[in-house]
Amino acid sequence: NLERSAAAAIIVSAKRNNKTNEENANSSSLSPSEPTNNPHHSLDDDVYLRPSSSSSILQWTALIRGPPDTPYENGIFRLMIRCGTDYPLAPPSIAFETKIFHPNVHFRTGDVCLDILKKEWSPAWGLQAACRAVVALLGDPDADSPLNCDAGNMIRGGDMLAYYTTAKMYTEENARDAVWPTSMSPICA
Repeated sequence: NLERSAAAAIIVSAKRNNKTNEENANSSSLSPSEPTNNPHHSLDDDVYLRPSSSSSILQWTALIRGPPDTPYENGIFRLMIRCGTDYPLAPPSIAFETKIFHPNVHFRTGDVCLDILKKEWSPAWGLQAACRAVVALLGDPDADSPLNCDAGNMIRGGDMLAYYTTAKMYTEENARDAVWPTSMSPICA
């Protein structure tokens, strides 16, 4: 049954994610809510992934930290992840629940335009790796494939100041009040 195999693949990915997060928490002197500019900081500390509810293994919530030296720095962004019954053969859909200004994120829906979530998907990718790719996209926007044309036009037109200040304003308004989880408990809405 495809639904059982998708659920099994998600559970294996989640177990790997839990082990990685626990190892990082045990091996680091940083608490999860401290800034991420430590040279020993692991990228896994920038992704917190949990099932959205106990009733469905196909719906996940992730928190990601905005990467350093970007307008998203120090922001905590909530992602909604939906896996189809054909996961991991087909990619999950990922959308920002936190309002963000980025050329590859649809301003209204939060949908993410990222090649690995479309034609470049491989079953070798997991949910945590997909979230890491979203973090990398925040630091390296692709203005040639925009879902947010305003952000894309600012970058393509060379007006990086307008893009940076607008993106930073949305980060300040929408992603600064979130709190990074301090335990392995589920993310609360």
